[in-house]
Amino acid sequence: MNPRITAIVAFALTVATEHVAVAVENDAKPSASTVDGSVTLTRVLELADRNHPTIATSQAKLAFAEAQRDEARAAPFSQFKASGGLSVAPTVRGNSVFSPNTDVSLTSSLGLAWRAGIEGVLPLWTFGRITSAWSAADAGVKVATAQVEVDRDAVRLDVRKAYFGLQLARDGLALLADARAQIERALERLSADVEAGKADEIELLKLQVFLADLESRESEAKKYVGVALAGLRFYTGMADLDVPEVPLREPKHALGPVTRYLAAARLYRPEANMAKAGVAARTAQLHLARANLYPNLGLGLSAGLSTAPLVADQINPFVTDPGNYFHYGAGLVFEWKLDVAPALARIHQAEAQLEEVRAQERMSLVGVGAEVETAYNDVLDWKRKVDAFRTSTKRVRRWLVIVQEGIDVGTMDDKDLLDPARQYALQRFNLLNALMELNMAMCRLAKTTGWDAIAPDGT
Repeated sequence: MNPRITAIVAFALTVATEHVAVAVENDAKPSASTVDGSVTLTRVLELADRNHPTIATSQAKLAFAEAQRDEARAAPFSQFKASGGLSVAPTVRGNSVFSPNTDVSLTSSLGLAWRAGIEGVLPLWTFGRITSAWSAADAGVKVATAQVEVDRDAVRLDVRKAYFGLQLARDGLALLADARAQIERALERLSADVEAGKADEIELLKLQVFLADLESRESEAKKYVGVALAGLRFYTGMADLDVPEVPLREPKHALGPVTRYLAAARLYRPEANMAKAGVAARTAQLHLARANLYPNLGLGLSAGLSTAPLVADQINPFVTDPGNYFHYGAGLVFEWKLDVAPALARIHQAEAQLEEVRAQERMSLVGVGAEVETAYNDVLDWKRKVDAFRTSTKRVRRWLVIVQEGIDVGTMDDKDLLDPARQYALQRFNLLNALMELNMAMCRLAKTTGWDAIAPDGT
């Protein structure tokens, strides 16, 4: 058997499809403008943002938080109550001195009576209750907004895993197809040599077995491509989604110093913003708990009207007349809950909760810094590996050319081609795998910093 074909087959069976399977099967979760009818990564991300259930859930929670904020802003000025009714009343004549009627409610002579009234309080001074409630509600909206970004970043990382895994799978399939084409050509020549009695039939059978195994692995790799595409189609909501067959490339973003990404994380990382908003919410709740020790001062307003035509209207202001009256009034009022001991306990609870979220904020800031440095070093590591594999691929290719030239001039045997051919195929796939890992490392750096623009776009 041709040693070069043997090396390529070994590579295809033991390296390429295994890496394709791991890259696609484990990462076939979603996550794109149009190129030749297919959808780019940018459009895929936009569609995932719009259609992914996790993002939709967090957006619904954000809408709920915004509605709570609107309620908190309107509630202090909505402390009014209206009441009224319609009934029947008997004929009642006379005054507080004499009446020809009795106090019987149901008589043969009844008429309609109705009343309506409204009363409430406009707050004038609440010792910070209103503003504290508003601040807490605003902070709740910021927390919910940050949670949307957290969920979106997680989904985008999954989408990019699937996208770059799909690119790796397709590149691996290209290598498998090249190996298969070379085996088929070798089979034709070897079959002719066997028929002419110039070659061993056992070598022909071995090559046919290799080709069958290669076809099986190629089918398996195609399955993983289909699985990745199915995941992308599900999360984007596009049943006919396809992505361009673009080979893996290095990210376009030029890596800068690590301090640049640490600063970006402090500004853009949604978890850091969420922690800050949590501290603001707990601080506002502490102020609210302290304000509850003091009374509410406000302007009390009321008005009422009652009419009963068959009941004599009493015009004496010292006589209570529930049937016919019209009144209105305004005055300064206050309300003061004298539950001092429970209120002090609630203040201590609020102080403890504030210290808890402050500790969580410190932890998140320290953790974010560690995550950024880890992701940054991961990018550096894979950049060095890509450079090393690219250099080794060039050198192995040169080695392969030298051996082939030696075979052509008769200074080397065919068996000398085995090692360089195997190494060349292996290094080519190692380079592809390193390119995918470098792209994913850059995606993780983008997620840990909250700086999504630095993530590779797949082109």
